[in-house]
Formats: sequence, structure tokens, C-alpha cells
Amino acid sequence: MLRFSKDHEWVHVEGDLATIGITVHAQGQLGDVVFVEVPEAGRKVAAGEAVAVVESVKAASDVYAPLSGEVVEANGALADSPALVNEDAEGKAWFFKVRLADKSQLDGLMDRAAYDQFVAEHG
Repeated sequence: MLRFSKDHEWVHVEGDLATIGITVHAQGQLGDVVFVEVPEAGRKVAAGEAVAVVESVKAASDVYAPLSGEVVEANGALADSPALVNEDAEGKAWFFKVRLADKSQLDGLMDRAAYDQFVAEHG
């Protein structure tokens, strides 16, 4: 099950590992993605910290860690093929994986219905 942040990141959790990317809504707002910078494995991140960058023909935007932990893997394919974000934002175009420091932080994220409502109200 996917969870979502107010910063338009999605999170898929398996055990204590969270895979994180940007939502289809965020990709739509950005337009065609032309550059992605992902964090290095081993980096400790705090919830709410900017840890990656995504640039489109329209704008550059930070990607935030919705959960605290340690980056264990980054999707290097995005550096070579940033257009993956345009094609599969909530799938193959994940940005990084984090080993969770505190699973209770998941309680602060939204499910799909709550996220869709959030987008409808806040854009």
C-alpha cells in the first residue's frame, strides 16, 4: 500500500525499508522532467529534509524525505533517464530507499483517498 506526504512524495514500505518517489500529481505539476539528483547511500536523513532534486522544463524542486532513516539505495537509472519520472512516477521512477528509524512516522502520512482529497483542496 502506498502512503503519501503533503510534499507530494509517495512511500511504499516493506518491513523496515521505505521506497520513496514523487507522485503522479507532482510530476504533472512539474511537466517534462529533464534532470534528477538522488542522495548517496549511507546518508542519514530526517523527515522533512530535502534529499533529492528534480528539474523539469518548468522548474526545479526539492524532494523531501517523508520519513527519517538511512538511505540504503538510490535509483541511479534516473540520472541517465530522468524521463522515467514522466512515464512511471509511482513505480519504476522511485528516487531512493530508506531504512526506517521510526516506523511510527508512517502514521503522519496519508492513504490514497486522503491524498486525493488533499490535492483536490490544495492543488
